[in-house]
Amino acid sequence: MTTARDLMTADVRCVPASETLDRAAQLMRDHKIGALAVKGSDGELAGIVTDRDIVVKALAAGKDASKVTAGDLAEGGVHTVDAGADAALAVKAMGEARIRRIVVVEDGTPVGMITEADLARKLTAEAFSSYAGRVYAAP
Repeated sequence: MTTARDLMTADVRCVPASETLDRAAQLMRDHKIGALAVKGSDGELAGIVTDRDIVVKALAAGKDASKVTAGDLAEGGVHTVDAGADAALAVKAMGEARIRRIVVVEDGTPVGMITEADLARKLTAEAFSSYAGRVYAAP
């Protein structure tokens, strides 16, 4: 059985919700990633902030990236999947939620992230097409 762990990119990066967007962007640049998991003050996952979120929801809206926090953009919670879960379950969850990233957890701790790019590399063309059709279908 292929698991979520088999699909994920390991070593997910997390930032506290209080981290400013300019610092979050620097971390993304330094680690060559496009998303960070955001942890609330209680240490629990609060959401994900992406490079696109920073550009569209903050910079393009005229907000100051040195004052807006990752928590301000990490709205709507976060989708997770257990590392040992069947990979098909993870892909199904991503398609149903129409999301391009899901955090992989083990005992509640983030251990990786499955991204759309991971799916493109590791799924069959048919499976990826099915996923993309759900995510990009008109609402």
